Order: sequence, then structure tokens, then C-alpha cells
Amino acid sequence: MVREVDIEVLAAARVQGVLVLDVREAFEFAAGHVPGARWVPLGMLARGLVDLPRDRTVMVICASGNRSRIGAELLGCAGFDAASVLGGTAEWSPSGRDLAA
Repeated sequence: MVREVDIEVLAAARVQGVLVLDVREAFEFAAGHVPGARWVPLGMLARGLVDLPRDRTVMVICASGNRSRIGAELLGCAGFDAASVLGGTAEWSPSGRDLAA
């Protein structure tokens, strides 16, 4: 079972040093992402596991929560402490939070 968190939990966790992992496509990430997010598209995530820190919680985000759920499940199966962000960037920006370009 994949742990899911909302954007309020994500916002608080960013202050504590959680790794935000954006699994959207390049054009989506370039259009705007959570500041400080690391980008690894979902299709390349299995190859990128070696480059992710295992000593930090990873909160996976996409546009709405579908791809992030898959990404968080993959990370969890690989031994990471991972969670999927419900609502994704579609809820992040309208909540009044900035997006980086």
C-alpha cells in the first residue's frame, strides 16, 4: 500500500528536508514545479534509483497524483521511505504556493 500525503503535509515536510521528486515529463517540469524538486520522469525512475538518497523521505509528485502513486510504489518496493502527493502540482499552485520554472 502506498502512503499518500496532501500538499499541506508536503509543504511542512519540505521545511524538514524531505526530497521532493517530480516524475512528470520534461515539458511539464519546465512549465513549473515545486521549488527544489528533483526531476526524474516516471519512465526513467527505475534507472535513477541509484542516484536517490536513501536516508531521506521521498515525496513523489506529478500533475494530479496518478503517476506519483506508481513512482512511490516503485520506490517503496526498492526500500525507500516514499509517499505520493495527492493532487500534485494541480493543487500546489492554486493553494497560493509558488512554482519554480
